[in-house]
Amino acid sequence: MQDMPENEEIKQLLAGAYLHYFHCVRIVEILKGTEASTKNLFGGYSSQRMKDWQEIVSLYEKENTYLAELASLLVRSISYEIPSLRKQISRCQQARQDFARREEECQLGAAELRERFFASCKQYGITGDNVRQELLALVKDLPALLSQIGAGASALSEAIELYQACVEFVCESSSEPVVPLLRYVGERGNTTVYEWRRGLQPLRVERPEVEEPKEEPKEDTIDWGDFTLEPAGAGDGAAADGGAQSDEIDWGITLEPSPQQDDGIDWGDGGGEEVQITVLEAGTEVPEGVACGSDALTLLENTETRNQFIDELMELELFLSQRLVEMEEEADVVAVSQFQLAPAVLQGQTSARVGSLLATARALLGQLCTRSMQHLFMILASPRYVDRVSELLQQKLKQAELLLAKRELMSQKREEALAEQAALEPKLDRLLEKTKELQKLIEADISKRYSGRPVNLMGVSL
Repeated sequence: MQDMPENEEIKQLLAGAYLHYFHCVRIVEILKGTEASTKNLFGGYSSQRMKDWQEIVSLYEKENTYLAELASLLVRSISYEIPSLRKQISRCQQARQDFARREEECQLGAAELRERFFASCKQYGITGDNVRQELLALVKDLPALLSQIGAGASALSEAIELYQACVEFVCESSSEPVVPLLRYVGERGNTTVYEWRRGLQPLRVERPEVEEPKEEPKEDTIDWGDFTLEPAGAGDGAAADGGAQSDEIDWGITLEPSPQQDDGIDWGDGGGEEVQITVLEAGTEVPEGVACGSDALTLLENTETRNQFIDELMELELFLSQRLVEMEEEADVVAVSQFQLAPAVLQGQTSARVGSLLATARALLGQLCTRSMQHLFMILASPRYVDRVSELLQQKLKQAELLLAKRELMSQKREEALAEQAALEPKLDRLLEKTKELQKLIEADISKRYSGRPVNLMGVSL
């Protein structure tokens, strides 16, 4: 195979995947031109390579062996090699479609998570650049917002008087003042709980200390603590047990001789010493006029008084809405006769005025019951809530980043499938071309055996 003349066509024939009879015949024809100088008087060739290839051709032609080999090659190409390459190309195409679909799903999922992140940030009233710091900044602005809400309660004084007059008229007795906390906030503003309960302004306000949540450590750092390794003295161990090993652990426990007898029991009476018990009365440690603890918080900061304020505001809002419905409906005989003896405050109200008071009450209630305000109250009650919220929001961003990384991986795999398909398609084209050529050679050879009659191989579909 290596001892061949320099000829491009011979190189191409020998470089193929396999050699068959017609390749050998073509090589012999080429060697007849290159080895013409070795031809003798009897028509033979003295060249060894020529003799070898002629012997190969004669062995092929013996008992038509070459036809069996060519048929076997044709069947193998049609039944196995071509379908296998087509299946591989089909799998590559399917893989490309799957990877493209998953890539799009990852892109849409990441976009959805980011939208949910910014929607959650909008509910909290932050931009999302630094969730933790923005939430803490909102908590610092909370007292000013509550003061504005407390000042807005003064606009409900007329509604409160209307409610009071209606209750007194319906009950026909001097009842207690309705919505006392709402009335107080409307008159005095968002004062401290101490002033609301005692009626006096505190001389000094000692607000409870708020534990600032610590910054979360970075993910790549490990807190090993403050361990210090000190070598234990060899002399101490030797003195304790007379030459113990140096790696023994010192538990810090020492045995001291008891001053009592060996069989004595120490009942803890202190040897007859007197024990004094001091009882402190509750409230003696807090000076008079000092608001501390929960009393130092404002009415809208304290959870108990804030809930009471919201309940009274909702009570007033329900009264106004019911009163507006009654005034807008057609007056019946019972209602007209009932309110003829009502005070002037009730009879002089119009549906437009009651609707305006109702809108004011609902606006004030809406400011307190917004989603962002609820989260701010939770942060105020538990500073660690900031860490939980920031972790929850950052988790959405991390999931979006993971989906984007997965999208890049899907894109890479799609490109690999495309490259594999691009490498398989030329192989299939070459195999189809060689198979068609082999089919034509077999048909031509069989046709020679039957006086040139046309021969067509059936069952061959390429």
